[in-house]
Amino acid sequence: MGSLVYNTNQPIPIDDRALAHLQLVIYGKLRAHESFPFSWKDEPGVGDGHGSIWISPGVPITFKYAGSREPSVNREWLRVLRDAANQPSGLRLVPEPDGPGR
Repeated sequence: MGSLVYNTNQPIPIDDRALAHLQLVIYGKLRAHESFPFSWKDEPGVGDGHGSIWISPGVPITFKYAGSREPSVNREWLRVLRDAANQPSGLRLVPEPDGPGR
């Protein structure tokens, strides 16, 4: 279980595979100098809550992985996450679709 740390706030626990896909999408948005909301549901071991943050260029963000191996990339999942990031409601962590790379 990895984590996303935004602006030195409390780490958001996220599965390493999902975190790798979020990292690619978030870096793409920040590279384009775009700000956007990111929302998530807490992992079952953490509780039944949820949260949301506003991600902006220039604010420190860290992706910390628990494992040493880089997960393969599911291009369909990247497409779904990128599409979500471009909606007014923003980026949401959605389940990985079946397909190549899974």
